[in-house]
Amino acid sequence: MSVRLKLTLSYTGFLMVAGTLLLGVVWVFVLRHLPAYADVPGGILVRSFLVRGFLEAAAAALVFLLAFGLGGGWLLAGRMLAPLGRITDATRLAADGSLAHRIRLAGPSDEFRELADAFDSMLARLEAQVAEQQRFAANASHELRTPLAVTKTLLEVARNDRDHDSGELVDRLHHVNARAIDLTEALLLLSRADQRSFTRDHVDLSLIAEEATETLLPFAEGSGLTIHISGDAAPTIGSYALLLQMATNLVHNAIVHNVPEQGDVWVTAGAAAEAAVLTVENTGQKLSPQLVSTLVEPFQRGAERIRGHQTGVGLGLAIVKSIVQAHDGTLDVTSRADGGLRVVVRLPIARPRDHA
Repeated sequence: MSVRLKLTLSYTGFLMVAGTLLLGVVWVFVLRHLPAYADVPGGILVRSFLVRGFLEAAAAALVFLLAFGLGGGWLLAGRMLAPLGRITDATRLAADGSLAHRIRLAGPSDEFRELADAFDSMLARLEAQVAEQQRFAANASHELRTPLAVTKTLLEVARNDRDHDSGELVDRLHHVNARAIDLTEALLLLSRADQRSFTRDHVDLSLIAEEATETLLPFAEGSGLTIHISGDAAPTIGSYALLLQMATNLVHNAIVHNVPEQGDVWVTAGAAAEAAVLTVENTGQKLSPQLVSTLVEPFQRGAERIRGHQTGVGLGLAIVKSIVQAHDGTLDVTSRADGGLRVVVRLPIARPRDHA
């Protein structure tokens, strides 16, 4: 049976029970007064007439209540379930791939309205995620096609020109292949973070930042930069490997996007406002708010870099964003007034009970 029919039968059954109880009360009341007619001439006939008339009226009333309950209950159930029908239609459209449809249910804020609003919010998030995935897939295909196309061109040139320097060809192929491998590994890391397929352990964000900084210190010194690191304990819960990759990407990004010489990078970690906070700042060119807002998108690159061969794959901050979101944190990217970038990562702080 449909929900509408079930509601109709429920309404009718309730109405019939209520009507039967009411008639039963009236019948008991009548029986209490009917014996008085026994001492009256012709009282027996009057009593019999009253009983028969009451039973006929009661039967007619029950038949009326049955018909009224079925008809009225069917109409009332249909009216109450009308919003559910709109939600069902929207669900079918979403199942067919149409994510732009919204229910926008009007009326009072009842359970159906809350369900419709929650469904609209879900469709909006799903539509945004699908659009982002499609855009990401298109960008990834384009980025992967570039090294493959370059490799094909180099091989065709070598095949047509037998006297071409093979050593130079090997070097260029090695560079192109290394870039393709870096891009593939970055895509796999990004997918792993998005799927949240990792084990969560107790980690200290300040120790992770220190390890990432020490790893990249030779690169920074070779670029003429100075790294300043400071902070206190910042306990949190998450994947040590992913959080280390996040910190490494931030510090590497701060080194690459910097002034040619005498630049600075500041790395600070600590606990504040119920969160483990990691802040990475650097000197560099002044960036517009419009450019800064796009830096966390996949395959977006900022201003010029201090070294031409450090081109990256355009996924550094995108990976950081995915890792932060996978750890239920927030990422804040802003430009510095004197030039450069300021990136603040806030992750849920680990409390003593989180160790259990």
